[in-house]
Amino acid sequence: MQISNCAYQQLADRLAPKSNTPVNCLKAFSIGGGICVLGQAIKNLYLTLGADQEPAALLTSVTLVFLSALLTGLGVYDDLARHGGAGTLVPITGFANAVAAPAIEFQTEGWITGLAVKMFTIAGPVIVYGTAAAMVYGVIFWLIG
Repeated sequence: MQISNCAYQQLADRLAPKSNTPVNCLKAFSIGGGICVLGQAIKNLYLTLGADQEPAALLTSVTLVFLSALLTGLGVYDDLARHGGAGTLVPITGFANAVAAPAIEFQTEGWITGLAVKMFTIAGPVIVYGTAAAMVYGVIFWLIG
């Protein structure tokens, strides 16, 4: 069956799901803002517990990455992202989800060919290296005091 580019575009436009842009923007703003409010609450908690500004900010980032990876593993973050769209991708939690999701999906293939390879292939070595380096630096910083 031959179809012209113009006819194909009209067919694709007709069959494509319609999106409600104002509602989607409101959802992304609300959920992304909620993630940021959670981050601020976590930072305030660390400050209340006696941490200085800089360590509290570091601990907040690590906590948000951990929570995002945990929620990804439990399948909750995907549901949140389905409704929040870009609101869940922009904060640091979106990057943690991008690292954890492929690793969890391919864990049945083994530690090397599944988890490690998919993390590096899909999320990119910069994100994985940066997260690992930040964790190592954080542990060293914590041990030194």
